[in-house]
Amino acid sequence: MKSAIARFLRYLVVERNASELTVKSYREDMLALQDYLEEAEGRIPSPAQVSTFDLRGYVAAMHDAGYAKTTISRRLASMRSFFRFAMREGLCENNPAKPLRNPRPSRKLPHFLTTKELAKLLAAPDPAERSGLRDRAILETMYSAGLRISETVGLNDGDLDMEESLLRVRGKGRRERLAPIGSFAKNAIEDWRAVRRLSPKEATGLDAPVFLNKFGRRITTRSVARMLEKHLKITGLDLRTSPHSLRHSFATHLLDHGADIRSVQELLGHKSLATTQIYTHVSTVGLREAYEKAHPRAKATVS
Repeated sequence: MKSAIARFLRYLVVERNASELTVKSYREDMLALQDYLEEAEGRIPSPAQVSTFDLRGYVAAMHDAGYAKTTISRRLASMRSFFRFAMREGLCENNPAKPLRNPRPSRKLPHFLTTKELAKLLAAPDPAERSGLRDRAILETMYSAGLRISETVGLNDGDLDMEESLLRVRGKGRRERLAPIGSFAKNAIEDWRAVRRLSPKEATGLDAPVFLNKFGRRITTRSVARMLEKHLKITGLDLRTSPHSLRHSFATHLLDHGADIRSVQELLGHKSLATTQIYTHVSTVGLREAYEKAHPRAKATVS
């Protein structure tokens, strides 16, 4: 099993051109399965020795341990991919994960901030401090373009087209998209870059990272999360707010103000419209206004 997993991960890198984050997720999922099988059977079986019954036990164990349904579904997808690869390589004759069904997902509505709460958060960083200019630029950029945290920290100078107010964003699955930014984000980025100090060890030119830590190196996703938490505490806003909440807020506010869902799908970089549709459950203000404006009997008229 160990060697099969190693071959599978090499296949993802070499043949599938998978991103580091994708390979990391597959590695964690497969090693978790390997650990379970070793504990359950007292040894590490080969792919050919793993049965659907074994995998049902693993799924049951995850349910008992309180794993989120999304995590279980992702691990099942990883197992299906691994055993398909193992079949192709002649390591097993069938895919024991194929008969297993994903747990029915619970519909969890995304947490987002109102426009007033966003304005309060975006005004929190102190512009008199260099770190404040950076923090405001990060928050404005994430909200203005609906970026994931990984997409934000991955931005390089070569990804910025300030004249056209566009960003080149590298999203999930190494898919690239162009994301427009508003004047507030554009000005915040320019203010930050005017005081930015790159470390001599950091990349320069077009590959220079846009957002840096205090040492002049590319900022990490963890540092951005800590920075957001600091400003949430200062402003007294909901501490459940995560960096991804800014992306949720971006999508919700667009729909509330009349954007069509397919445009929002493109802006978010979602591969499937189904992923974007969750925002229709939280974006009701715009729908109500459109209904009352368009439907002839939405409101009673006084004669």
